[in-house]
Amino acid sequence: MDTQAFAIVALGVVLFALFSRRLETSVLTGPMLFAVFGLVIGGGVLGIADLDVEHGFIHGLAEVTLILVLFSDAARIDLAAVRRDHDLPVRMLLLGMPLIVVFGLAAALLLPLGLGLWEAALLAAILAPTDAALGQSVVASPRVPARIRQALNIESGLNDGIALPLVLLFACLASIAHAPEGDRNWLLFGALQIGLAPLVGIAVGWTSARLVDHAVKRRWMTEAFEGPAVLAIGLLAFALAELVGGNGFIATFVAGMAFGSQVRARCHFLFEFAEAEGHLLTLLTFLIFGAALLPAALGHVDPAILLYALLSLTLVRMVPIALSLIGAGLSLPTIGFLGWFGPRGLASILFALFILAEAETPGAETILLTVIVTVALSILAHGFSAAPTAAWYGRLVERRGECQETRRVSELPTRVGKMSDAARR
Repeated sequence: MDTQAFAIVALGVVLFALFSRRLETSVLTGPMLFAVFGLVIGGGVLGIADLDVEHGFIHGLAEVTLILVLFSDAARIDLAAVRRDHDLPVRMLLLGMPLIVVFGLAAALLLPLGLGLWEAALLAAILAPTDAALGQSVVASPRVPARIRQALNIESGLNDGIALPLVLLFACLASIAHAPEGDRNWLLFGALQIGLAPLVGIAVGWTSARLVDHAVKRRWMTEAFEGPAVLAIGLLAFALAELVGGNGFIATFVAGMAFGSQVRARCHFLFEFAEAEGHLLTLLTFLIFGAALLPAALGHVDPAILLYALLSLTLVRMVPIALSLIGAGLSLPTIGFLGWFGPRGLASILFALFILAEAETPGAETILLTVIVTVALSILAHGFSAAPTAAWYGRLVERRGECQETRRVSELPTRVGKMSDAARR
C-alpha cells in the first residue's frame, strides 16, 4: 500500500470517528461502511489501494486482530456470572453450536459445492462463530431486555474460541483425506496444536492475573500501562504456544478466560484499551475484506455458493438455536430474534485466511469463496436489520410486561463500546 492509499485509509478512519456517535443508532454499521470503503478504493473499483492478502503486513495485521479479539472476548466474560444467571447463552453454546455445525455440514454435502466430508465440516465450523459488532444496535440497545441482549453478547464472546479447535481438527482431517501418506504427521500436528495450547493458555493467564493484581495492589503499575500489558499477555500466550508446538490462537483464548476469571484488580483497562485498539483493527480488517477479498469473490459466485450462504444465515443457525431453547419458556418472537442475530464476520474471515493458508485441501478455494459471500451478505442483512428489529422487539417485550425475557441478569461488557456501570467498577 503506497502513501496515497495510506492517506486515504487514514482519512476514512478519521471521518468515521467524527460521525461515530451519529451512526450508532443508524442502519449503517462500521463493518458495512469499511467493507464498502475497501471495495471502492481497492482493485474492485478505483484501484487506489492495491491490497494483497498474501502480503506480510496484511497477514500480521489479521493475526494481531485475531489475538486481541480472542483474548479480550474471553477475558470480558465473567464465567461465574454466566453459570449463575445466564442459562440462555449456555444452551446456545453447548447445544445450539454443535447442531449449527451439523446442519452446516449437511447443507454443504447436499448442495453441489464439490466438497468432501471433512471439507464440508470445516466450512460449517468456520461459519459457526458469530460477530456482535455486525449487529451492535442489538447488543447495545437498552430497549432489548438485558437477558436477551447479554445472551447474544456472551455467545459472540465465547463461540469463536470454542469453534477454533473444531476448525483445526477438521482442517487436519481434510488434509489427511487428500494426503493419506502423511496421516501420522497430520494427526501428530493436530494433537499437539489442540493439546498443548490450553496448557500454555492457563499458565500464562493465571500467572499474569496474579502478577497484575500484585502490581496494582502495591501501586507499582500505572494506569497508562495497564492496557498495553493486557495486549502483551495475549501476544505472550500466542508466542509461547507456537514455540512449544501448540496453537497460538487457542492458547490466547484460554489465557483470556483464565486471566478474566482470576484477576481481582480493577479491569476497566481491559475493556477500554481493547475497545479502542480492537475497534480500529476490526475496521481495518473489514476494509481489507472489501478491498482484497470481495473483488476476487464477486466474479466466481455460483448459485450453490449463494444458496449455502443464505441457508447459513437462516435455517442452518435458526433451527439449531430454536432446538437449544426448547423448555426455556421464551416466546416465538424471542427465539426467532436470537436465531436471526447470529451475524458472521471477523472470526470467520480470519479463520478462513489462516487455516486455509496451511491446510492442503483441494476444496480450499470453494470454502474461502463461500465464507466471503456469507460474510458479505451478513454485513448487509444484519447491519440493515439490527436497529429497526431491535426497536420492534423492544416494543413487543414492553407490551408483554413481566416475562421470562425480562428476568433480571447481570450485565457484562460488550465488544461494541458499551459497558455497564457495574462492569466499570
